[in-house]
Amino acid sequence: MKVVFMGTPDFAVPVLEKLAEKHQVVCVYTQPPRPAGKGYKLTPSPVHQKAEEFGISVRTPVSLRKSEEQQAFADLQADVAVVCAYGLILPQAILDAPKKGCINIHASLLPRWRGAAPIQRAIQAGDTQSGVTIMQMDAGLDTGDMLLVETCPIQSDTTAQMLHDTLSEMGARLIIQTLDSDLKPVAQPIEGITYAEKIQKSEALIDWNLSATQICRNIMAFNPYPTAYTLYKGERIKIFTAVAMDEITDKSAGTILDEDLKIACGDGTVLKVLTLQRAGKKMMSASDFMKGNSLTVGERFAI
Repeated sequence: MKVVFMGTPDFAVPVLEKLAEKHQVVCVYTQPPRPAGKGYKLTPSPVHQKAEEFGISVRTPVSLRKSEEQQAFADLQADVAVVCAYGLILPQAILDAPKKGCINIHASLLPRWRGAAPIQRAIQAGDTQSGVTIMQMDAGLDTGDMLLVETCPIQSDTTAQMLHDTLSEMGARLIIQTLDSDLKPVAQPIEGITYAEKIQKSEALIDWNLSATQICRNIMAFNPYPTAYTLYKGERIKIFTAVAMDEITDKSAGTILDEDLKIACGDGTVLKVLTLQRAGKKMMSASDFMKGNSLTVGERFAI
């Protein structure tokens, strides 16, 4: 097939790789280069970089609403457009241009977690499974008919990065299966609709008044970005992994309970920090951290 691929972040790179192996990718659409790194140098997206490796033409429009952009897209005469974490709304003229329309790879079990951050929100909510939905796109937000669905488990120690990698590879495999099959679209259920709002950096500050279970979910959901953190005597300490303990305490929320770095949380619950990082230092285990740092048992992290 003649395929147009539309994607931007790391999540979409395996999809482009698979498509380039199996089909003719005539053009890649991705977000424009953004400032990145210490020097804020304009840096092409991961998909952009991979497309250039493959020698595929790349376009980076800031919008697809102008008629000239829509005509340029139509002129590609693609059989299908595959969309994966692209970052722009597709107007109806774009959706209608390819012979087989536009097919989206979405990292959730639709209609649960439509929207921008399905991986993180699933972990935050304590979902026990996630997956990938391949859908025929329409004008709504992740509302199109489903073509293929596959699930995977979410464990208590699953981080957003781990789930991201699993679903990325799953999506790459499923889109090839979709394009190679004659699948009948199925309407999404009208029950169970939830929306995965974009992650805000402000969410990363740990509220120790929450239960240990919820704090743990937030920590895992925000690993690697934006990374959960707490404040100790005004200093920011990032926490990457943790586990909710089957213990109860009468200490105030945020109190450091012992040298194992167990922390009192809301409703008397207890969280054990597993890996963390001080500003300017490397990430380390809680035991190594406590050997070389002056966190005092009985003192409290900021609430």
